[in-house]
Amino acid sequence: MTGCTSEDTQARLTRRAIDHAGLSAGEVWVNYFGLTGTVGEFEVDAYLNGLLALPAIQRDLLSHAVNELLQGTPGALRAPYSRTPGGECPPTWREGPEDG
Repeated sequence: MTGCTSEDTQARLTRRAIDHAGLSAGEVWVNYFGLTGTVGEFEVDAYLNGLLALPAIQRDLLSHAVNELLQGTPGALRAPYSRTPGGECPPTWREGPEDG
């Protein structure tokens, strides 16, 4: 684990935000790539499905891409970062009942 939010938790909650908003992995990847993301669409999809680990910087860039797509969407879930912009650990993530 790198940073404060575990890779598994970050991937699961990022996927949850994507699914909740009805976005596709491809839409997210296009935005992520435009923000200087360095992994391919296949790898992003594998990460979101818990099959591949990504470095914290790429996970956070992916979370940022998701959150940018959700900007202005009322009630949208947000993708978590491994750390806050100030470098501190984020608050404990509240996970819903479907996160068993």
